[in-house]
Formats: sequence, structure tokens, C-alpha cells
Amino acid sequence: MGQAFSDTAKKEDSGDLESSFTDYFKKIKTENKIIPRETIRSIELHLTKGDIRAAKSAITDALKNIDDIPINIAVTGESGAGKSSFINALRGVGHEDKGAAKVGVVETTMKRTPYKHPKIKTLTLWDLPGIGTMKFPPKDYLEKVKFQEYDFFVLLSATRFTKLELDLAKAIRFMKKNYYLVRTKIDVDLENEKKDKPHTFDRKEILQKMENYYINTLKTNGMDAPQIFFISNNNLSVCDFPRLMKTLVKDLPNQKRHSFVLSLSNITEAAIDRKHKSMQQYIWMEAFKSGLLATLPAVGILRDDVEKLKVKLNHYRVLFGVDDESLEVMAKNSKVPVEQVKKIIKSPYLLETKKMETLDGKLLKFASVNGGLLATGLYFRKTFYLQLLFLDTVAEDAKVLLREAYSKPSSNSTHPQLLTMDKCYSYLMSLTGFVVICFVLFYLGLW
Repeated sequence: MGQAFSDTAKKEDSGDLESSFTDYFKKIKTENKIIPRETIRSIELHLTKGDIRAAKSAITDALKNIDDIPINIAVTGESGAGKSSFINALRGVGHEDKGAAKVGVVETTMKRTPYKHPKIKTLTLWDLPGIGTMKFPPKDYLEKVKFQEYDFFVLLSATRFTKLELDLAKAIRFMKKNYYLVRTKIDVDLENEKKDKPHTFDRKEILQKMENYYINTLKTNGMDAPQIFFISNNNLSVCDFPRLMKTLVKDLPNQKRHSFVLSLSNITEAAIDRKHKSMQQYIWMEAFKSGLLATLPAVGILRDDVEKLKVKLNHYRVLFGVDDESLEVMAKNSKVPVEQVKKIIKSPYLLETKKMETLDGKLLKFASVNGGLLATGLYFRKTFYLQLLFLDTVAEDAKVLLREAYSKPSSNSTHPQLLTMDKCYSYLMSLTGFVVICFVLFYLGLW
């Protein structure tokens, strides 16, 4: 929030809008940009010509496109490959949650089944019947499942990929769609290897051998530069799931990248940082557009009221999984009071009276500013500061909860450290009671 914000504010104060816009996006890697290069160039041209209204309109359209554009992901594989678990993992839902894909059900359907993401409404995951189930050649199979509707395909296998599946992958590529081969249940394989060879077990060596085997098999079947991802649907942070998500983000079109990044679970701090950076871009564009609005002579600055601030903060909390509903689920799973979870984070209290007075003071500082190029910089600072303050706080809260969850693993809790805190409290209470009993017995001469 510091240097990038400061540089932008200085350039905006001088009225150098085009330079400010250009410099900001130059600092962002191509694979991380959330709007296409041609859109960026179009906005730059409007700003160079001094056409503020056209620039504002272009930014508005770009943001609306990001919010509205659909993302459709096809997931296929034979029965038992872990399709349902994979879909639930991508949607961030438990197997017993409402609307979850059913796990452990023998596949008999010949139809595709859609599953909407609970937070990102434009994202749909499609459970496709395995190609072996439909008994069609790859080309006919793709037509039956309406291949043209999907952004990419994820092909899952819990053992070896069949010839039909490999032929399907080649057909997908021939039709100019991306596919990703994913080997599931790798945790089960590693555990079995460890049981069979407890003294010589080498996790890294086993994974390397498996990868070499799959790559050689794929090359033998005429597939150039194949990639294989090893994952465990039960523990997303291990093996290649983070690498798979990073690859999917990089390969998606710019305008679809933002919503997909926000849909990802907080399995690593890197995943949280990726969400944070993507949301920063979105906020920056909103703030820049608001600043442009202030340069229009007939339009004044609209003050953000408390309710609008609450909506923004709650939106960020939901996206990063630190909203009240998520905290209650976390507390329930960890068997601790929700207040105990809230004590270690800051965002639930960000808009309390004292903190609101501080924020309101910053709002009033800009309330008299109205119109002109200088106003653009001031309004930009205000909007950027308030929204990024919320975003930074929420992202840090997500990291705090992640660190707590993984600090001391426990098989009985998805947030083991919180459970450990509760056990420590119970232990201290028991110890206190024991000491009191010993003292009474000693006092009565019974010890």
C-alpha cells in the first residue's frame, strides 16, 4: 500500500493521469494482469487525449466484464478417480455440506452435472461422465459433453491413465482447448509405500519415479511436453495442488483470472498473497475511476458512509474466509468458542466506534474537495487508503488463521492449534483443581 500508493498520488496531483495508469500496470507481470493488454492501451489513449469520460467508461466496462464473465471448468475421469472430492475442494466445501458433490457414489449418469462455486457465482465446475462410461470415440464424446463451453479440462486418474483418456487429451488439444492431467490420491500411494518399505522409504525419490513413469508413458503416446500433477484431495497444501492452481491462473485469459484467483482456498500463504494482489488491482482501478469522476466539472465527490464501508469490509472478509459464518464453522470444527477464534484476528473489530471515528476523520478531510485535477489525487488517496486498509487487514487475518491451523497438526480438527489452545485451558483448570484438593487434604491432615 505504501510506495505504489505514494507514487500514484504524486502523479495524479500533477494531473499526469496517463503516466500514472501506465506506470502502475508496467509493474505487474503479464501473467498476473486482470485486464487484457488491448484494454489497458485503449484506456491510456483516452487519457492521453484528455477524454476523461471515455476513459472512465472503458474502466467501468472492464470491471463489469471481470465481474460478469463466466468461467466453466470441465472435470472428467473414471469412477473412483476422485472427481467429486476434487470439485468439492475447488469449491471450498466439505463432503457433507449442502450442495456438495456426492462422494463415493458409483457413476452411472450419462449427463454432465454443474456445481456453482458458493462465493464466485460466475464460476461453474462441470462433472463429466468418464469417457469409458459413455463408450464413444474421443471426438464424439467431446461433442456430447459440449466441449466448446469449457475454458479447460481437468482429467483425473487414481491409477494409470487409460488409452481412451490419453486419446481424449489429444483430441482436446486438437480442438485448441487446454487440458491438465491430474493423478489423485497420491497420499494413499505414499502411505502404502511407507508401510511396505519403512526403512528405505524416500518420499522425494518415489514421487520422481512416478513422474518419470507418467511422462515416458505420455511421450510414448505421442503427447508433446506433457505435464502431470500429483495431488491429494484430502490435503491440498501437499504435492502439486498449489502448482496446478498457479498454472491454471497463468493460462486463463486476463479477464477471467481475477474471479478464479478469488475462488481459491487459503491453503498456503502464497495463495492468500495471490488473492491479495489480484484484489489490489481491482481496487486500484475502482479508485482510479472514482478519481476520474472527481475531475468532471459537474460531478462532485460522493462521501462514503458507514454502511458502504461495512459492505466493502464484509465482502473482503467473505472472499478471504474470515467472515462471521466462516469463523463459526472454524470454531465448531475446532470445538472452541467463536470468540476465541476472533481474538486472534483484527477485521471483525475494524469498524468499531473508536476505529470508525478515526476513519470518519479521514473521510471528512476530503469532504470539501470537489472537481478539478487536484481533487482526483485527493479522492484517489482516500478511496485507495480505505479499501486497501480493509484488504490488508483481512489478508493478514487469513494468514494468522492459516498459521494457527498448521502450527500443531491434529487429526481431529481442521484448525488444530485452536483446539490445542482449548486443551491447554482445560488442562490448566484441571491442574488448579488438583492443587486445591491436595491443599485441603494436607490441611485436614489426611495427606
